[in-house]
Parts: sequence; C-alpha cells; structure tokens
Amino acid sequence: MQTTRTVDPLSERMKEVFRFFQTLTDEEVRIFLSFCENRQVEEGKTLWKEGDTDNYAAFVVAGKLGIKKKTEFEGKYMIVGIFARGTVVGELCLLTDRARSVTSVVLEPVDIVILTSRNFECLMSGHPTLGLKLLKHIFTVISKRLSRSTDRIAKIF
Repeated sequence: MQTTRTVDPLSERMKEVFRFFQTLTDEEVRIFLSFCENRQVEEGKTLWKEGDTDNYAAFVVAGKLGIKKKTEFEGKYMIVGIFARGTVVGELCLLTDRARSVTSVVLEPVDIVILTSRNFECLMSGHPTLGLKLLKHIFTVISKRLSRSTDRIAKIF
C-alpha cells in the first residue's frame, strides 16, 4: 500500500490523467491510492499471462500495454487491444475469480497503479460510497468496450 509521502504527487497525476479520478475529491483519490501499489515496468515485460490467477487491475498512468490472445496455432498470438495513458486493464479480475483470458505485455515503459481484488474488497467494505463509484466506472468502461467490440464484429459480416 502507498505511504502518505508518495500518495499526494500520485494523487495529482491520477486526477490529471484519468477522467474518472477528476470526479473524485482529493481525499477520495488519496483513500483509493492507499489500497494500491504504484509500479514502473520496462518495455518487453509481461504483466500477466493467459491462464494466470493473479487478480488485479492496472490503471495506466503512462506508457502502453498490449493485450494479446492465444490463437489456435501453437505459440501464436493476436493483439486484441492496445491500452495507453488514462486506461484501466484487467478490471474483470476485480469482479471474478476466473483465470486471465489474455496476456498483457508492456509495449512502452509503463507507470501503473495496481489494485488487487483483495484490496478492492477492503475498499468496498471500508469506503462503500467510493467503492460503488469505482464499480460504476468499471462497468462503464466494460460496457463501452463491449459496444466497440460488437460494432467491430458487425462490420465483419
């Protein structure tokens, strides 16, 4: 978890980068970050692999991540998404106990804020209003992504 001396600059960056965090008070952002870990990951590293059971979401403060899916051909993947500054990835893992369905690789060095499912549950218990705001945001993100995916599929046919 974040310490007080590192939360304030990160809090400002979160509000600058993420539209969602702009809707929160400074105190709500600080509370949220107290349940998180800030990491920097270099290009070429893998955050998680398809089949992993580590349940966390990553808020991308800077850099780029690629999300890829195994194909039917051994060792071959297809990039299904590229996520940059101001996006959240892996959010479904906060809500389910299912294994990862995709692999996440770092395309450009990233600065990410990690929220584990365990800490998400603690946030929901201790700060239910903030937890519900975050949950609503996550559902909005998922809904938009599903709509875009449906539109793409419809264009194929």
